[in-house]
Amino acid sequence: MFFEYILLFKYLIVCFLISLILFFISFLFVYQNPNSEKISIYECGFNPFSDSRGKFEIRFYIVAILFMIFDLEIVFLFP
Repeated sequence: MFFEYILLFKYLIVCFLISLILFFISFLFVYQNPNSEKISIYECGFNPFSDSRGKFEIRFYIVAILFMIFDLEIVFLFP
């Protein structure tokens, strides 16, 4: 009974190791050449007007959450 779980656990470990190995290989072989043009903020060719991390009003989040709730209700009403 536990043999299936052992196989699954081994499979997950192998997948995790392969993904880590591929990640570190790609990190080592990538050619990184950052300069001021590449790391600068791009805003349609213009210099940035203000900070891009400005405050966002909570009303937009509330409208999005309400839309999702009512959209899910409609999906459940018409199965």
